[in-house]
Amino acid sequence: MRFTLAVGLGGYQDYLIVAQAAEAAGWSAISVPDSIFYPRLPEADYPSPALRKFLATAPVIDPFVALSAIAAVTTRLRLVPGVLRLPMRQPLAVAKATGSLAAMSGDRLLLGVGLSPWKEDFTYNGIDHAGRGARFDECISVIRGCLSGDWFEYHGRNFDFGPLKMLPAPAQPVPIIIGGHSRPALARAARLGDGWMSANTSFASLQKMISVLHTLRHDPGTHDRPDFRIFANDMNAAKVEDFRRLEDLGVTDAVATPWNPFDAGISLRLKLDGLRRFADAVIARFA
Repeated sequence: MRFTLAVGLGGYQDYLIVAQAAEAAGWSAISVPDSIFYPRLPEADYPSPALRKFLATAPVIDPFVALSAIAAVTTRLRLVPGVLRLPMRQPLAVAKATGSLAAMSGDRLLLGVGLSPWKEDFTYNGIDHAGRGARFDECISVIRGCLSGDWFEYHGRNFDFGPLKMLPAPAQPVPIIIGGHSRPALARAARLGDGWMSANTSFASLQKMISVLHTLRHDPGTHDRPDFRIFANDMNAAKVEDFRRLEDLGVTDAVATPWNPFDAGISLRLKLDGLRRFADAVIARFA
């Protein structure tokens, strides 16, 4: 099992030092969050009032900017947006940023993508919220095609363009890891993704979702990739035994934040102490 450090919201001033320390301690990847903006009066009931208050004040750096800076000060650590809110973005622009970061980082990028809990992420960008699922699928197709390094054209309902070539192309295909807990999200990961990523959840919830995911991956017409990666974040996992249970479920990459992810003001010292203790107590046991 590999281990991904999720840095949580806020604290971007510490990203570079935290990333270097994580790489030295044996973490395999680092994940940064995405949020384009926070709507003052979102239509969605999610999340709780307390978390809404936190989100309204938490600064979030664009993942491509944050991960580019991290790539410049590390050599081995894999780079994962956790996850990039994709369908409200223009996929040609995302493909260009993806290919550029992959090339500049030595192919260390895994592109984590997902939807958004906020309808406003779509409507404020002039995008039909009701058609987000189909748009998501097309975005993935456009990005894959553009990253091939060959001439590529696309003719779909949401995007329609003639032959183009986008360079540089990654030396290795960029894995696309699809996040989300709903059945459509799991089905999309099984059908189109190179992996799936959960957000903050429990072992019981992961057990159910991964069982559904395994079933969906064997549906007719779905390409069952042997290297399919499952990124799982069990909020209650702390001991080696907890992560062994996740491994038994089929989790390939455990995602953890060894400090309070909802405390944007936590000190750098506590972050460094936490990630190093976790590496000594847990990651070293999986080496």
